[in-house]
Amino acid sequence: MGSTRIICPNGHLGFAPLNAESFKLGIAEKPDFIAADSGSDDVGPVPLGTDSSTSPLKWQEHDLEAMLLAARTLDVPMIIGSAGDTGANSRVDLYVGIIKELAKKHALPRFKLGYFYSEVAPGYLRTKMRQNNPMLGLDGRPDLTEEDLDATDRIVAMAGVHPFIDLLDRGADVIIGGRSSDSAVFASAALHRGHTPSQSYYLGKVLECASFCAEPYGAKETVLGEVNGDDAVLVTAMSPAQRCTVASVAGHAMYERSDPYHEHVAGGMLDMRNCVYEQVSEKTTRVTGAEFLPADTMRVKLEGSGKVGERFVGIAGIRDPYTVQHVDDVVAWAKSRVRDQFGTDGYELHYSVYGKNGVMGDLEPIKQSKSHELCVVVQAVAETAERAEEICMTGTRQMFYARLPDVKGTAGSVAFVLDEVLRASPAYRWTANHTVAVDDGLELFPRHMTDAGV
Repeated sequence: MGSTRIICPNGHLGFAPLNAESFKLGIAEKPDFIAADSGSDDVGPVPLGTDSSTSPLKWQEHDLEAMLLAARTLDVPMIIGSAGDTGANSRVDLYVGIIKELAKKHALPRFKLGYFYSEVAPGYLRTKMRQNNPMLGLDGRPDLTEEDLDATDRIVAMAGVHPFIDLLDRGADVIIGGRSSDSAVFASAALHRGHTPSQSYYLGKVLECASFCAEPYGAKETVLGEVNGDDAVLVTAMSPAQRCTVASVAGHAMYERSDPYHEHVAGGMLDMRNCVYEQVSEKTTRVTGAEFLPADTMRVKLEGSGKVGERFVGIAGIRDPYTVQHVDDVVAWAKSRVRDQFGTDGYELHYSVYGKNGVMGDLEPIKQSKSHELCVVVQAVAETAERAEEICMTGTRQMFYARLPDVKGTAGSVAFVLDEVLRASPAYRWTANHTVAVDDGLELFPRHMTDAGV
C-alpha cells in the first residue's frame, strides 16, 4: 500500500491564527489531506450552553481561508472537526456559510461540501434511558438521570471516524464536522485510504494538536503525518525552528489523559503501551507498535451544558504584608457579611486568591505563600443579573472592611482594580459527561452534502 500524508496547521482552529510560514512549507510537501480540529471541552461549558464560539470569528475565518485555498489548489480534501469550538449545529452552519462565502470570494471552481451535525435531542436520550439503555458516567460520575437532562440546555455527541468516512466515500472535497473526537478527524482520512485502524488512530492521536508533538514548544505550527505500508507512522515538524523527536512525540501521545497509554474513541480503543519510537531524521520520528482494539459495544461520548445563573466578577489587590498573611481571614469576613445580607441559598460565591492557591485551590501543595502581593478574583452567580451584581459587589467590597487582629488603621489593606464589578458570561456547568450505546457510528450524526464555488 502507498503512503497517505496529512498536514495539520493548527491544534485548535481559530483559538489563535495558524503560522503562515510553516503552513506554506507543509503545502509544499503536497499532502493528500489538510485537516484540523476546531473544538475542545477545555474551553468549559459556557460556549456550548450559550451556543457561541470562544474563538474570534476573524481568526476562524483566517484559518479556514488559508486551508481552503491550499486544499483546492492541491485538489485534496479538507477536513474540519468540532466546528466553532463546540461542534454545535449553529457552529457547523457558521462554518458551512464561511466556506461558501470564501469560495464565492475567490471564484473557486465548484466543489462538494459535506457536513454533519452532532446535537442530540434530550427526548431521544430520555427514551433510551427508559428502555434500560443507561448513559454511563465517565471518570467516576454516576449514570445520567432525567433530572440531569432537565437541567441541560444543549447536548452534543462526539463523533468517531464514521461520519467523516461516509462523507469522503460520497466524494466530499471539504468536510465540516460537528463535535468530534480529535483523533477521528485525521484517522478517518487514513482509514478511507485503506490503512489499518492501528496506524490510522495513532496518526490521529499524534496530529490532533499540530505542533504540540514537536519541540521546542511553538503553538500553531504545521506538522506532517504519514502512514505507509509497513505499519509505521511518521511525523515531521514543518517549522524550521522545530523538530519531532522521540521525547516530544511520545510525550504528546500521553497528553491530556489520566491513562497515558490508551485513547478511547467510538468503536474501540488505541493501545499505545507497546509503541516503539525511532528518530529517523533530524525533524522526523517514526512510530510502530500501536494496536487498535475494537469494542464489543459501540458507545459515543455525550457532552451536555446547563445554565447555573448570571455571573459578575470583582477584582481586588492586596499589598499590605499583614493582610497578605491573613487573606483567608479577609475572605472569611467577606463571606460572612454576604451571608448576613443574603442568607445561604440561591447564589454561589467564589474567591480565587492568585499568588497563594488561585489555580489549584485546596490541591495546592505549597501551603505557606511567600508572595508580597495577591490578586483576589470574586465570582458571584445568581438567578438574576441584579442579584448577582449586588452579591458580587458586597463580597468584593467587604474585603476592604475586614476586621483583623492587631489592625488599628482604616485604609490600605485592599485595593480595587475598578470600583465597579464586571458582568461576565453566564455560569454553566457540565451536566453530561457520559456515553450512550448506539447501533452504529452514524446513528447520532445526520450527514448532508451541498455545493460551493462557481
